Amino acid sequence: MSIAIRIQVSNQILASLYERLHKAYKMGQLRLVKRIHALLYVIENNEVADVSNRLNLSPQAIYNYIKAFILNQLDSLVYRFSPGRPAKLNTAQRKELGETIDAGPEAAGYDCGCWSTVLIQDWIFNRFGVEYEPRYVAELLDNIGFSYQRGHFVSDHLGDVAAEQEEWMTKTWPEILRLAEEKSAMILFGDEASFAQWGSLSYTWARKGQQPTVKTTGIRKAYKIMGLIDFLSGAFFYKAHTGRFNSESYQAFLLEVLKKTTQHLIIIQDGARYHTSKAMEQFFAEHADRVTKYSLPRYSPDYNPIEYLWRNVKKQATHMRYFETFEDLTKKVDEKLAYFAGLPKSILGLMGKYLPSLGTQVVQP
Repeated sequence: MSIAIRIQVSNQILASLYERLHKAYKMGQLRLVKRIHALLYVIENNEVADVSNRLNLSPQAIYNYIKAFILNQLDSLVYRFSPGRPAKLNTAQRKELGETIDAGPEAAGYDCGCWSTVLIQDWIFNRFGVEYEPRYVAELLDNIGFSYQRGHFVSDHLGDVAAEQEEWMTKTWPEILRLAEEKSAMILFGDEASFAQWGSLSYTWARKGQQPTVKTTGIRKAYKIMGLIDFLSGAFFYKAHTGRFNSESYQAFLLEVLKKTTQHLIIIQDGARYHTSKAMEQFFAEHADRVTKYSLPRYSPDYNPIEYLWRNVKKQATHMRYFETFEDLTKKVDEKLAYFAGLPKSILGLMGKYLPSLGTQVVQP
């Protein structure tokens, strides 16, 4: 049976409670955070039973907090971390912690999508009764293989294409390697990229409290590049384009590559419309003596190594840079494209997804 308790405090005491609560959050003092929240809920006329359920505290603990607060007011709000390091979690507890983090905070009952050090500290305290300071939580997470990272989007169709990706790696890719050996062909991964004049942002070191800034014209204009990289040699073919990507411009690019090479070309491309149009089907049929085309699995950009090349080019050419004119942009992008074209071994280093397969044997000198 819950006893109805009412506490009235002055506005000054209430303000002090919120100030203490803020400091407790900042210091990572979870027990004190819960204690002050319990008092505030009771001051707001919530029943002790409701506060107990909300904060996962026993009713007796809440009554003790109230008694101490009545007797000593703000002086009752004192907890000290025990000296030295906190008790270590055992192997089973660490495993459970890792699995909980992998599942995400929502699965653990928190109404958010991002783990923070304080949130993990709270979960450890509630689950195992061990209170870590935030700095020790970070050290613990590092020791069990976690780091603080920015999330990224993945397609919600990935489950639908898992079978396609498996077939690509186990059947199609070995078939491509055999064909390349038979025809002494180049294996060319192709894609397109756009480089915006308004620039691109990235992480960089800067003074604390001073977010790095970069000027921008805000002009919505982009420099577009079509590219192909060879799995076997690291050769990089590219062509600049200022209009829209379409089948006509794609054909013109492929014709240029055909003129520059004598080998058979195995073109690996994604499912963009201008790659798979009727005009392109006709083009590939007319050049079947020199070109064989394969399409990557749907929603699988990480299966195309040239995607990583585009990231590297953007990192050096446009990240955190200001381009006053479009010519400034094109000059810098062209400079970096030429730079990477001269580093075939670096481009070969982008083929990691395919090296554990039969490609390891093909790529060796």
